[in-house]
Amino acid sequence: MPSDCVAEHSSTERAVPSPALPRAWVVMLALCAAASVSNVYFAQPLLEPLAREFALSDAWAGGIIGATQAGCALALALVVPLGDRWPRKPLLLVQLVLLTLALLAVALAEVRWWLLLGMFSVGLLGTAMTQGLIACAAALAQSTERGRVVGAVQGGVVIGVLLARAVAGWIADAAGWRAVYTVSAGLSAAMLFMLWRSLPAPPTALSPMRYAALLRSMWQLLLTERVLQVRGLIGLLMFAAFNVFWSAMAIALSAPPYALSPAGIGAFGLVGAIGALAAARAGHLADRGWAQTATGVALGLLLLAWWPLGLGLQHLAWLIAGLILLDLGGQAVHVLNQSLIFRLQPEAHSRLVGAYMLFYAAGSGLGAMASTAVYASAGWSGVCVLGAVLSLAALAFWAATAAWTRGQAR
Repeated sequence: MPSDCVAEHSSTERAVPSPALPRAWVVMLALCAAASVSNVYFAQPLLEPLAREFALSDAWAGGIIGATQAGCALALALVVPLGDRWPRKPLLLVQLVLLTLALLAVALAEVRWWLLLGMFSVGLLGTAMTQGLIACAAALAQSTERGRVVGAVQGGVVIGVLLARAVAGWIADAAGWRAVYTVSAGLSAAMLFMLWRSLPAPPTALSPMRYAALLRSMWQLLLTERVLQVRGLIGLLMFAAFNVFWSAMAIALSAPPYALSPAGIGAFGLVGAIGALAAARAGHLADRGWAQTATGVALGLLLLAWWPLGLGLQHLAWLIAGLILLDLGGQAVHVLNQSLIFRLQPEAHSRLVGAYMLFYAAGSGLGAMASTAVYASAGWSGVCVLGAVLSLAALAFWAATAAWTRGQAR
């Protein structure tokens, strides 16, 4: 077994063959990533009971999601890079202790400001934990298996996102919204014990830079690493298209002809797990030198998905088929992007994933805002046209940069 969570070996150490990362460790990291990221999405199906209990207006209710997303953005820019400066295991354990306290604070909140502060903290710490686990997985894995390992952990993240809304709805229906965060705090405490016992020892080689210099170096990576720029822009367009669908889906499914309940809408989202789990295998293609070709195929699937999605209001089967294609194409691109950027600078895994996920945040926000505006003026057909245009733009950008990036992907 590897003895620590290190990618920063010397050239002599790199020459010594190491065994593959044990499957149990990969499963552990994937499960922890799923549990961590789910905290960021619990509030979405709980807005109505939260608004009722705290007497919140629509603007204040939206602020709950806004506070969580603000915490996510600050985590990517200010907290995730710390993984290159501080030992990863102690950093993850401290973050997990704070996440447990933040979840308990939300569960015990009695006033709206305390609730918003708790949601902000959950967004910040849940995101930091999730991305820190992905960076740790990339550092633990050998270069010949990094795509597979990152794909498996990213698959855990997707499952956590998809399950979060449904699980939150089920627990809240049975025991109230506070039980959602109480149960999650207990799960976080169990994760703390598991990681403390089983996560590899801290790395021995870390960046000597001070915190301010570390943050500046992350922006320097954005300005100088061409692969990061190209893959980040592809990711931005892909995530924008992805969120065009997810932002309008709940509105469309709650209206005729389906008129699904919130619980039904959350359960429908689980259909995407089929495509997401298949997409985790994309990491194998990256390990075998086919990342560039696989990206083109995945973007083609993303574009193709909008045809059955456009017919989705005529029959639910079309919507299901389109959702599977959308998740398969989008998540495959995400896994391939991460597999490639983690090859750039082994000593900067945390900064690289933080920089890349800033593209994710920008694309997600732009897609969500554009989706609701287009749905209000042009309905579901307009949403599907918008998603197809963004997917086509991502495919065209990939094609335009393919000649340069082909050598980088192999």
